[in-house]
Amino acid sequence: MRYADLISLSYRTVISHKLRSALTALGLIIGIAAVVILTSIGRGIHTFVLAEFTQFGTNLIGVHPGKTTTFGISGASISTVRPLVIADAVSLSKLENIIAASPIVQGNARIEAGEKQRRTNVLGVGSAVPEIWKIKVVTGRFLPEEETNPRAFAVLGSKLAVELFGTASPLGQRIRIGSDRYRVIGVMEKKGQMIGFDMDDTIYIPAAKALELFDRESLMEIHLLYKSNAAVALVEKTVKRNLIARHGSEDFTIVTQNQMIKSMDSILNILTLAVAALGSISLLVGSVGIFTIMTIAVSERISEIGLLRAVGAERRTVFQLFLCEALALSATGGLCGVLLGIIVVRILESALPALPVELAWAYIVAACMVSLLIGIAAGVAPAMKAARLEPLEALRTE
Repeated sequence: MRYADLISLSYRTVISHKLRSALTALGLIIGIAAVVILTSIGRGIHTFVLAEFTQFGTNLIGVHPGKTTTFGISGASISTVRPLVIADAVSLSKLENIIAASPIVQGNARIEAGEKQRRTNVLGVGSAVPEIWKIKVVTGRFLPEEETNPRAFAVLGSKLAVELFGTASPLGQRIRIGSDRYRVIGVMEKKGQMIGFDMDDTIYIPAAKALELFDRESLMEIHLLYKSNAAVALVEKTVKRNLIARHGSEDFTIVTQNQMIKSMDSILNILTLAVAALGSISLLVGSVGIFTIMTIAVSERISEIGLLRAVGAERRTVFQLFLCEALALSATGGLCGVLLGIIVVRILESALPALPVELAWAYIVAACMVSLLIGIAAGVAPAMKAARLEPLEALRTE
């Protein structure tokens, strides 16, 4: 039998039992659609998180106070934490290949402006933050260069400025943060959220003032912006050497943005793989359905098999015929599942624009391949059973 005739006969057999074929393929359709939808959500979250994480640039290094050293004995560890100070940030900003450095102190405090008050994020930073984080001042100016005794200046996020002053200009206005009064000298552009942190509902004050406000000895971290043509390993080595010379030991931790992105990327890839595996459970149900229906089909069509063998059909032809029917069911179910999944993803994009979704074509192709493999795996045993039937014994069942 020619392959074209084999495929045509297989599809006609499947179509002749429309309801049974549809119900058999339904499990596979749901499984493939679930894989497409879940992996699209996983890939969308993956892309969204990485985009959020890199929106402040990519040539960044973070220096954190403290370094934990283990001695190879369970429970024997010592945490040596010394404060990172503003002078460390100033020293690092003068290193080769370092464009700018900024101390970072973060907290939450109540802001009062006249009769209005609001609890919001407070960032104690240096004057280089706009350059490092790629943010702009739309009104007024940012904090001046670091001073020994910085003045009580504040720069408002766009949302915070509206909440405190409405449509009026906040420049030159006095506000109270904690027990101190500050003068507003600028308003930042709209930046949105960064992984849940609302940059627009934030106030920027000098890092030294933030240390006093939150009663801290150490900076939370120092952000460094380095030249794009500089090797990150060389920059990291230079920073480490400088801080060891200042502190006397390696009592700090250096984290490059590349390291953070790689770690986050691997975690998000595992997440996408996990949701794909979750959706694949339905594929297992679909494979059981195909195996069951093909086994029943062999039992129902014993006389047909005997007739085929009697007129000269080889065992191989009978085997190919039933295997092709299983593949026809799985291929149809896989294709319909992919189409259904894509349609649902497009609907989600339109109905929930805040939900990040992105079609993961690698997983979609893999799902199609798996559906075909399911057809082969579920169809082999029934097809072998059909091929082994003896013509005379099969015809006696008529």
